Amino acid sequence: MPRGSSPKRERQYEHIKESVRERGESPARAEEIAARTVNKERARAGESKTASKSSTEDMSSARRGGLHSHSGASGPTYDQLYAEARRRNLHGRSSMNKAELKRELGD
Repeated sequence: MPRGSSPKRERQYEHIKESVRERGESPARAEEIAARTVNKERARAGESKTASKSSTEDMSSARRGGLHSHSGASGPTYDQLYAEARRRNLHGRSSMNKAELKRELGD
């Protein structure tokens, strides 16, 4: 986390990092996703000195995450299903589509 980050952003970073790890991503990838998400939120809230146009004008990370949540109409995303299949060491997962992954995982 950048120097001077608020306790709220520190908690947000740790929460995101843990959630990504639970989805089956590597520790390095989890840290990258958490840092990018928190930095974007800091930019959107005006807490950073510089911010890219995409950080301030694009949809928020919370909105994007909400569109991919498990509670959505179509359920978990392909990437979430694939991560779970990888965690369970499901044979042939790389050639499966979303429907096949759902069926094999019993979701």
